[in-house]
Amino acid sequence: MSKKKDINTEHIDLIERSPITKTLKSNYMPYAMSVIVSRAIPEIDGFKPSHRKLLYTMYRMGLMKGPRAKSADIVGQTMALNPHGDQAIYETMVRMTRGNGALINPWIDSKGNFGRVYSRDMQYAAYRYTEARLDQSCETIFSGMNKNAVEFVDNYSGTFQEPVLLPAIFPTILVNANQGIAVGMASNICSFNLKEVCDATCALIDDNDTDLFKYMPAPDFSTGAKIIYEEDVMKNVYDNGRGSIKMRAIYNIDTKNKCIEITEIPYSTTVEVIMEDIIDQTKKGTLREVTGVRDDTDLNGLKLTVDYRPSADPELLVQKLFKVTSMQSNFSCNFNLLIKGKPKVLGVRDILFEWLDWRRECLSNEYSFEIDENKKKLHILKGLEAILLDIDKAIKIIRQTEKDSQVIPRLMQGFSIDEIQAEAVAEIKLRQLNQEYIIRRIKDIEELETEIKRISQIIGNKKKLNQEIKKQLKDVAKKYGRERLTQIVDEEKIEVAEEEDFIEDYNLKFFFTAEGYLKKLALTSLRSAGDLRLKENDRIVQDIEATNKSEVLFFTNQGEVYKMHAYDIEDSKPSELGEYTPNLLELEKDEEVIAIHVTDEEYAGYLILGFADGRCVKISVDNYYTKTNRRKLRNAFYDGSPLIGILYQAEENSGKDIIMQNDQDRMILVGSDRIKLKATRNSQGNRIMTSRDDHLVDFMGFADQFPDKYDLDYYRVRTLPAAGRFIKEEDMAAKQMSLTEIHDE
Repeated sequence: MSKKKDINTEHIDLIERSPITKTLKSNYMPYAMSVIVSRAIPEIDGFKPSHRKLLYTMYRMGLMKGPRAKSADIVGQTMALNPHGDQAIYETMVRMTRGNGALINPWIDSKGNFGRVYSRDMQYAAYRYTEARLDQSCETIFSGMNKNAVEFVDNYSGTFQEPVLLPAIFPTILVNANQGIAVGMASNICSFNLKEVCDATCALIDDNDTDLFKYMPAPDFSTGAKIIYEEDVMKNVYDNGRGSIKMRAIYNIDTKNKCIEITEIPYSTTVEVIMEDIIDQTKKGTLREVTGVRDDTDLNGLKLTVDYRPSADPELLVQKLFKVTSMQSNFSCNFNLLIKGKPKVLGVRDILFEWLDWRRECLSNEYSFEIDENKKKLHILKGLEAILLDIDKAIKIIRQTEKDSQVIPRLMQGFSIDEIQAEAVAEIKLRQLNQEYIIRRIKDIEELETEIKRISQIIGNKKKLNQEIKKQLKDVAKKYGRERLTQIVDEEKIEVAEEEDFIEDYNLKFFFTAEGYLKKLALTSLRSAGDLRLKENDRIVQDIEATNKSEVLFFTNQGEVYKMHAYDIEDSKPSELGEYTPNLLELEKDEEVIAIHVTDEEYAGYLILGFADGRCVKISVDNYYTKTNRRKLRNAFYDGSPLIGILYQAEENSGKDIIMQNDQDRMILVGSDRIKLKATRNSQGNRIMTSRDDHLVDFMGFADQFPDKYDLDYYRVRTLPAAGRFIKEEDMAAKQMSLTEIHDE
């Protein structure tokens, strides 16, 4: 018997029990909020903390001008602000470079291999090989930085300060795409054209209800491509900040070389994803026209080449590529950003309103700083004015002062000025004691007083602040604005091929067996084939010619009909058993297919359904037509008695005769015209044959399927229902014959 293991109870008293809600609140929520506020979600200046810290580091390094610096140096110095790994910082830097192309307005002027946003496998070079500096457009995000436009806080080590936001003078939040995944929320902001955003913001300043679509009709992406303009979707994006924008690749068909050249792709996909999609769909048989796909991207830009067969229709192939690959993909908008530390999902108009409020605050801070600086200058000049108007007295005071330390106090006393003013006077050079200098300084006083008055009138005046913002926006649009990269195509002008247009149509034949197997064989393969393989003791009960675009109806013993397109059923080889219908249709445990019928596009013709209780019903095939692609039709036919067979005739009254047999060896012959058409598909019809002592009808077929040697008129009945006549001994063989055996004979 094993010894009982000793349990150490020394630290049990240290375990503290706590409700899970309390633990989540105290432990999980701070983490979640930290990720939301400090990492993943962009703020009104258009940047996430990692972007802001990197750009500010480059600004402090003096990279607005001059030569580029090694990326390794930039990454290393950024770590003083951003306590993350060097690789994470470098990846952030890569995305903001002109070389990578992820941003429509890149912030970093790069040199070296920074990969490409449209390629997953085109890796960027290590940071020891690349160089970078700030793009010239960064002057728009650091304007006012030295004028206290934004608040500064200590960095994580307390060694120096960093800005809470960057004082961007245009709505960068909408100009560059921004994605982030936080805890319990995410953000996905698409990019817009810089000039259009500036124009729209100016219009919004003049009229809060202006139609933004007039100025910025749709997003603009760095990868170009096309936007399929859907008015309701775009309105939802602009109003609520949510929606899914459809994008399509731009292509060129080279009929000479039998290839399709793709030169621009949607922002949300990559070359590799498109290639993988094409290869997968080709293997599945969906893109049989494609013979190859390759990436021909070079220094001239992106180019993905798709080769096609000479017999293929290239325009139809392109439509198929849009349908089954990410050559057409969606950009899911989720305009979630931080407003004063709180995440909010806003539409375009509300984002611009928030930006204008924040920008007015930045400008007010700048002007307050300028007023303070001008007042300091004015204060000094006022002191100079007092002295320069009596310069001889000032010189006399200085000459009669014995010690250097006494000069400032005596000047303060002699002219009733403070220490700062006296210091400025003492620093005046002798060569400046001329009339021109004195007049110029007095004029400076007047100009400063005028400027202080002008700026004071702007601060707190929303209208004047707006005018200044408009002026800056127009300057930015003029200097950095450019034409759209992404084309806008109205939804109505987009050619959308239907799914059936992509499907190869060909003649085929279905074979349905008593064991429930369905073979789909192309007529071309059937002609060259030998015997059809069947399970032991299985037999073919139906063979029907069709096309690959036909629709197949499966009638089951539960009174239900299942519908499938022929092209959804895999082709079989003569040597294969085919599809097992219970698996193909996912039937219930005791459900099995009794018969099948193949329809044409019009669902033309009529079906005669025979039942074991001797009833027959004639119904129109179009009773099984549905506008939607319903796979299963309930109460599809009369289920009061087992279904024994289905007959099809093109016309309501075809003049054909029908034979019914029961298990008592009785048979009747009746004209199909005597079976009345019923309006509803689950009608019970009329009794045609009667049976006694629980005998059941077990066969129904057209009389013309039987060889002429049988005397069928002997079984014709005048009144219905009828019990029929016993089968003559010489005709008894017909009882055992299946339809296939009849055909074989």
